[in-house]
Amino acid sequence: MKKLFDEKSKFSSAGVFTLLADNFFWILGSALYASAVLIFAVPNSIAQSGFTGVSIMLNKLFDTPVGLIYLLLNVPLIVTAWIILGRKFVAKTLWVTVIISVFFDALAPILPAYTGDRLLAALFCGALSGTGLALVFIRGATTGGVDVLARLFRKKWPHISMGRVIMVSDAVIVAAAALVFRSAESALYAAIVIFVSSRVIDYILYGTGNGKMLMVVTDHADEIAKAITKELKRGVTILPVQGGYTGNEKHMLVCAVRTGEVTKLRRLIREHDKNPFIIISEAGEIIGEGFKLGED
Repeated sequence: MKKLFDEKSKFSSAGVFTLLADNFFWILGSALYASAVLIFAVPNSIAQSGFTGVSIMLNKLFDTPVGLIYLLLNVPLIVTAWIILGRKFVAKTLWVTVIISVFFDALAPILPAYTGDRLLAALFCGALSGTGLALVFIRGATTGGVDVLARLFRKKWPHISMGRVIMVSDAVIVAAAALVFRSAESALYAAIVIFVSSRVIDYILYGTGNGKMLMVVTDHADEIAKAITKELKRGVTILPVQGGYTGNEKHMLVCAVRTGEVTKLRRLIREHDKNPFIIISEAGEIIGEGFKLGED
């Protein structure tokens, strides 16, 4: 009985620590993202991607609070996602959306507005917002908006990739920015922000390598291997291993993926094993089917 109580206490403590760590990263990331928008994007009429860009344009047209509009745009989408995608994903997204909305309107009267070189504004906005978004993504949440929309599209039409939905949505928003701000330069600067932000996110989340190699020690090797093959269309090697300390027999999965697939792969693994042992290393060159073709 004492052993069971100790295990429950340990699990409870670990859960609380994880929750605190999640919220720390979400709050910090949201603050950085909101600061980037308020300091660099709004004063220079540069639309961001997604619902943030729509909120900035509505702020320009009607002088409405960016945070309030951002929240109102997300609510119908999140309610729909709650029904279709499930509570776990939506709960995190809703919480982060609220945090960002609060920061937008709470920091607006406080933060200084940069109105100097618009190119510098676009570059720094992209770098700072990308850092903020990466901190949110690291802890398994999203900022709502187009990302949720892409997931809903994917659920209804599986043959349409999420990347394509996001790309088309961002293109429409950037084009609309040119009309709202009556300047083609605004759209070009918005494109710079989106590009820099995406590069910073990739650098923080995945590093600089061309690919990654994952080694996963788990008790659920068959289930995870089937999920990787089905969802990512990647090959997996299963090796028998033995724990040096415990002596327990387990299996290790070895899988090579592109950098952009790491987050999805980690999610797939944790869906089947809540406590895997994962090693992620750089793969400077990957030769084989689905990657670079070998040379004779």
